[in-house]
Amino acid sequence: MAKPDPNRILRLLPIAVGILGGSLLFTNRILTPALTDSQARSDALGVILSAVLILTGLLWQQIQPRTPDSVELIGEEGFELDSELPDSVKTELAWTSHILLTNTVTRSLIVFYRGKVLLRRGILSPNKEVKPGVILQRVLDKQKSVYLVALRVYPGKIEFDYMPENTQGVICQPIGKEGVLILGANAPRSYTRQDETWVSAIAEKLDNALSHL
Repeated sequence: MAKPDPNRILRLLPIAVGILGGSLLFTNRILTPALTDSQARSDALGVILSAVLILTGLLWQQIQPRTPDSVELIGEEGFELDSELPDSVKTELAWTSHILLTNTVTRSLIVFYRGKVLLRRGILSPNKEVKPGVILQRVLDKQKSVYLVALRVYPGKIEFDYMPENTQGVICQPIGKEGVLILGANAPRSYTRQDETWVSAIAEKLDNALSHL
């Protein structure tokens, strides 16, 4: 279910005030039997100010960013770690996943390394197996991240059947040359440039920990 936009009233406020001011000026002009020069000048100024407010409101509708619509991801919340991993690596993965889930819009994440799923955390899909499709394989081959800002519009979304079925946005961040950090968000266009930079840095830290396996 989409959340209401908290800035909607703010963007509409200049339009409402401008229309109200213009209406009051018009009513005052109609009800005034004899118009003085000073009142005419005041009315002209008031009309200009009302027009500016309305124009400002219309511009805000276009240029102010709106909060992306978010959904409740379909799946069960969980935390799964490969039992064969050393304790130090388990700790590293637990810390990394906690940071991403609590400090970004990430709601579901997977660490896929050397053909195995080492970690699944957050809202989980019933499908535990990761089979690299075209998109994920390209990330592995080129070691270059891919951000699908609105997953539902991409034909390749079907390959992400190991993520919650209504995942809105996905980042596939390479972990060195042998793995990928897959992040799922519950709102489209919700990761910022700063988030992407931070995810890249975390993946580099993970690569350092996992390369010793």
